[in-house]
Amino acid sequence: MTSYIQQAFIVFVLFFSSLTFAQTREITGSISASGSVEGIHIINRTSYRYATSDINGVFKIQAKLSDTLYFSSVQYIPKTINVSLEMIENKLIAVQLEDAVTALDEVTIGKILTGDLGSDIDNSDAKRPLDFYDFGLPGYTGPRKTLIQNRLKEATTGNYISWGIPPQPNLWKLLNKITGRTKRLQQNNKIEKDKNILIHIKDVVGPELFSYKNLDEGLRAEFYFYCADDENFQMRCRERSDVEILQFLEEKLIEFKANISSEN
Repeated sequence: MTSYIQQAFIVFVLFFSSLTFAQTREITGSISASGSVEGIHIINRTSYRYATSDINGVFKIQAKLSDTLYFSSVQYIPKTINVSLEMIENKLIAVQLEDAVTALDEVTIGKILTGDLGSDIDNSDAKRPLDFYDFGLPGYTGPRKTLIQNRLKEATTGNYISWGIPPQPNLWKLLNKITGRTKRLQQNNKIEKDKNILIHIKDVVGPELFSYKNLDEGLRAEFYFYCADDENFQMRCRERSDVEILQFLEEKLIEFKANISSEN
């Protein structure tokens, strides 16, 4: 009788323990890497929970024993881990991410160059490396995208729903939309573009404008930001010739001087 009670007690304890660890809990995680650890995405692929790391690489996510967590970021190699019993008991996950580095081909130095480009090319034994054109494949040859542009593309790629049987929702795109990450990336992308345009205006087009137009030097920085606030700033200045940008600046300078006069 006593043996039967002991066996029943052990079965009860094991059942209760398995039930306890099967429950979903909030687990705190810490991400470490060689660079920035802010904005790294953590997806619980078992229960479709989602989290994003803060500036210190810390995050919190709902998970249970054996759930699969997926860590994704543009600058790091994606990583997948399974929630272990130790993680459940300690309510803590520590993750180390590795840099996503693209290895470059080895460079071999051969014949001495003369400085005559045409002659050096003809005398060179080097062969042009194969690329996508050699195989009749499409390829991207435009300017290299910035980190923000890559993140925005990652967050918005694909349709919200792939219509099939059954329909498949694009959870990644939906999560970015719902959490406001897509909107933040779009705003940051616009700020980055405005900044690059302003740098070009300040260094190249602005000095040309003020070579024949008068404006106190202490007001010029304010004038540039006044131009950037125009709703048509991107349309009038991005990927436009310096002549077109100069025309836009001349129009804004008239408005700017009128506003300064009215304030005085």
